[in-house]
Amino acid sequence: MGLLGLFVGLGLLVLFAFRGWSVLLLAPFAALVAALFGGEPLLANLTQVFMVNAAGFLAQFFPIFLLGAVFGKLMDDSGAVTSVAGFMAERLGERRVILAVVLAGALVTYGGVSLFVAFFVIVPMARSLFRAASIPRRLIPAAIVLGTSTFTMSALPGTPSIQNAIPMPFFGTTPFAAPGLGIVASLIMLGTGLWWLHRAEAAARRAGEGYGDDAEGAIEQAAADELVRERATTAREFDPAELQNGYRSERPSPVLNAMAPLVVVVTVNLVMSLVVLPRLDVSYLAEQRFGDTTLAAVAGVWSVAVALAAAIVTTIALNWARLPALRRTMDAGANASVLPAFSVASLVGFGAVVASLPAFTIVRDWVLAIEGGPLVSLAVATNVLAALTGSASGGLTIALDALGPTYVELAARTGIDLALMHRVAVIGAGTLDILPHNGAVVSLLAICGLTHRDSYFDIVMVGIVTSLLALVAVIALGTALGSF
Repeated sequence: MGLLGLFVGLGLLVLFAFRGWSVLLLAPFAALVAALFGGEPLLANLTQVFMVNAAGFLAQFFPIFLLGAVFGKLMDDSGAVTSVAGFMAERLGERRVILAVVLAGALVTYGGVSLFVAFFVIVPMARSLFRAASIPRRLIPAAIVLGTSTFTMSALPGTPSIQNAIPMPFFGTTPFAAPGLGIVASLIMLGTGLWWLHRAEAAARRAGEGYGDDAEGAIEQAAADELVRERATTAREFDPAELQNGYRSERPSPVLNAMAPLVVVVTVNLVMSLVVLPRLDVSYLAEQRFGDTTLAAVAGVWSVAVALAAAIVTTIALNWARLPALRRTMDAGANASVLPAFSVASLVGFGAVVASLPAFTIVRDWVLAIEGGPLVSLAVATNVLAALTGSASGGLTIALDALGPTYVELAARTGIDLALMHRVAVIGAGTLDILPHNGAVVSLLAICGLTHRDSYFDIVMVGIVTSLLALVAVIALGTALGSF
């Protein structure tokens, strides 16, 4: 009965989340259903397992949600994201439309701009470029997914995405874990994704397929759609409803002013991770008031938080004149972080209850028995949980909360570098999360005024297939050569 309850609870969570119910309600309900089937005490599971673990996730990662959302909103309202997208369109658009859209998305998301901010800015630019080049608009979502939701989320060394931050406390790693393997994975994703999109473009031209007709008002409708909002907030770290608040500059930021904060994020993150923090005397962290922890457990989060804070200051300093309602903009950014953070924390609480049930030992033993070794079983675990929850961050945290200590022991026993574990876990979570119920996919299609039937196959090819190829390559290279 316990194992049945586990699957019933998970099934209810997936089913009703897809229908747009709030995860804040669904996750504790589904957790209690699983506990009930297992004959476990309900109130103890709710307050001592679900809430404690959800609060623990917030305690670790809310600074990144908060600072990332504020930074994204400042970049949006100052016109910096528009300026970066326009710069890429001007430099590449006439000759390489698809590449311009992909690189525009990659540049802003690798620089720390929230995914949904990028969506609402890049989609109008992509429409204009694709229309001028007579490329079918059904390929726009795939081009944006390739640039924003693949290699810059999970593979590029130092990416400030929440997905790249989640394994750091578990494995004691930095945002730059396994940089060489991350670059290899990024090149595979980008190269195969571009190959597929150019192949699809050529096939459309041979068939005489033009741009098609735009869906008028799709962007505005998507921004106000509550169903889109509920799904979106479990997928990434920004609440789309807050995009309408604040005050957006009517003139874009100069391109150098727009690029500078993105450079600051990457540079400060690198310097903090590799130079500053390793040289600090942080023996005080062993004190009880600081949680009796170690630098390895907090260094990654500290690096990303400082980098985002530095980028916020840079954005305000360089774009002061374009931020006349600074308080409103920062309030909107702060508010945009709350619902996503609590939604993912609720998924973490659900996973903690499931992992505490006696029946979960059957699932754990099955995962660890998968042939191919710890790297393969870790990849499978993160893939499956991200697929079921429709959230890379939620699935990754559930997997590491339940199995993280076990994989640390396996790494020590088998000589696997924890940096390699980190990179495999993040790339694994960023593959099958892009299933039809994923909030980012649903939101992007709504913003573009398209349906799954129109565009989802191409999203699968550039978002799932390319990531799986990269994951296989990282596991193979890491097994043969170790982490690099």
